Amino acid sequence: MYTVLMEEECSCFKKSEYTNNNTFKTQQEAYQYANILAEFMNEEFCSRHTFTSQIAENNHFIIRVAPNATNVSGCSTGISCNDGCDSTDDWALENTQTEGCGTGCGCA
Repeated sequence: MYTVLMEEECSCFKKSEYTNNNTFKTQQEAYQYANILAEFMNEEFCSRHTFTSQIAENNHFIIRVAPNATNVSGCSTGISCNDGCDSTDDWALENTQTEGCGTGCGCA
């Protein structure tokens, strides 16, 4: 038997329909489930965390949880209101308007 385990159950996982410690008869089934579950959680959950699946010892697959680097600052782009909103660089994610910091960085 192969088992898919959550490394840590975040609040989104606890509220979801998903369960921890799922067992499968084959390694391929467990591998596919772990990858699909991590992908679903990355798409459906609040985006505070990122989820990745990884093979572990003793016929286990672990879904690891890490802070989402693009959500740490509170902006969807990962750029804080103090960084980028006043930028005049051509490659900046925001335009050069700074009024209210509502220029696309998601932090107005």
